[in-house]
Amino acid sequence: MSNNVRGQLLEHKANGVYTPTTQPRAPKWGFLLMTTTFAMTIGTGISVGYNIGVLNSPAEHIKAWCNQTVYERYGTILTPETLDTLWATIISIFLVGGCAGSLIAASIADKFGRKGALLICGILFAVGALFFFFCRALSSVELLMAGRFIVGISSGVTTAVLGMYLAEIAPCELRGTLGTFSGLGITAGVVVAQVASLEEMWGTEEKWHYAVAGYLLLVVICFLPYTWYPESPKYLFIVAGKRDAARNELVRLRGVDGGDDLINAELLGMEQEAAAQADTRSMASVICDKTLMLPLILICALLGGQQLSGINAVFYYSVGIFQKVGMSEVNAKWANLGAGCVNLLVALSGPFVMKHINRRTVILISCLLCGFFLVSLAFTMQYIDAITWFGEACVFSIFGYIIVYQFGLGPIPFFIGSELFEISTRPAAMSIGSLASWAGNFYIGMTFPAMSKALGAFVFLPFAVVCFALVALTFVYLPETRGREPADIAPLVSRGFQSRRR
Repeated sequence: MSNNVRGQLLEHKANGVYTPTTQPRAPKWGFLLMTTTFAMTIGTGISVGYNIGVLNSPAEHIKAWCNQTVYERYGTILTPETLDTLWATIISIFLVGGCAGSLIAASIADKFGRKGALLICGILFAVGALFFFFCRALSSVELLMAGRFIVGISSGVTTAVLGMYLAEIAPCELRGTLGTFSGLGITAGVVVAQVASLEEMWGTEEKWHYAVAGYLLLVVICFLPYTWYPESPKYLFIVAGKRDAARNELVRLRGVDGGDDLINAELLGMEQEAAAQADTRSMASVICDKTLMLPLILICALLGGQQLSGINAVFYYSVGIFQKVGMSEVNAKWANLGAGCVNLLVALSGPFVMKHINRRTVILISCLLCGFFLVSLAFTMQYIDAITWFGEACVFSIFGYIIVYQFGLGPIPFFIGSELFEISTRPAAMSIGSLASWAGNFYIGMTFPAMSKALGAFVFLPFAVVCFALVALTFVYLPETRGREPADIAPLVSRGFQSRRR
């Protein structure tokens, strides 16, 4: 094989093997592509969701352990207010780590590659799990907090890199399908954590540390065959300049020989993209580039709005709502787990939806209906004691919101940046978007208790406003990206708010 891939492509073009008008056959799911997608999603995406949801059920057991440990080690008796502050710190330090991970994700993805960045995530997840497992035996609250910060960093990098990696190893026709797996993994991780932390499992006073560290087995299993997984061909070709390696990875991923039309078509597209771009861009240069202002606002609005739409608040309130309609505390917790399972089942439809329905249509419908169900939830909760059937309406609103959220607003923001930005700006843009997501999550975590006390059931109305604002922004400015390359999208959003989607 010649080292000059461009020469090979031009030769193929001249010989009629591939021309821009040639339509290569549609790519199929290969064994390597499928295995890599599931392994990386389970090893990193599920780990993110697991750490988001695992502390809810065993919270009282862990707080009691923290109180006892601080007394035994330091001779200090924590007041209820001080214990609440310590617990809030343990919760929020994970979100701070997520913001920190988002800030460094771009440089890690460019320096070590997409695959290398995910390996770093796997190592950090494993280290955090070991900290969680041994913190109880070592009577160290500090070890628990350090573990939370470490897995937070890993989670921030994962949310920025996983969707980008999956989109780059996928052929154009399957890009949206694979892109949904990032959000799907996080959703599945929350459900797995809910199950693992049940009192019938590990959510007890003696076993809570097993629950908190329980995802470690998934990480180890999924990263054992790491060397067999492919690196992103686009990263190798355009960023690293390893064009023969990019061809080899494409051959492995597509399951065809190196002279196949499908391979030549993808490589020619990479050649054209590389010729049109400069080196990879820093976060500062991306932020300051006026031609990138609108797509950057779109990705930050969608990822930040994903958190500010109130999904965590709905799950926070759901147990109380289920109890108000007559369920016992135990049954209400099981119903909450059922809501999480519904969330996961809808997420499983994401790959099919993204393959057959336009992104813009899906996100518009999802945001509009999310806003509607949040308004319904606010008013039915406010007057639940006055009107008999409002209890059932509350439950319907919760499940309706969860379904339409996971239909579009849940999965699309995780990969839309890979379709809006070309590869030189993609890592920085995805990092900035990930930062917006974690900042939104942190903001809700810090302000929701106070907002709930001040607004009562109407606390859901600001979340509805966010959803309706996303509808307006998407309708006016978001172009359709399904089946199109980022180079085709760039001119449509390069004029900032003077742009109009087409």
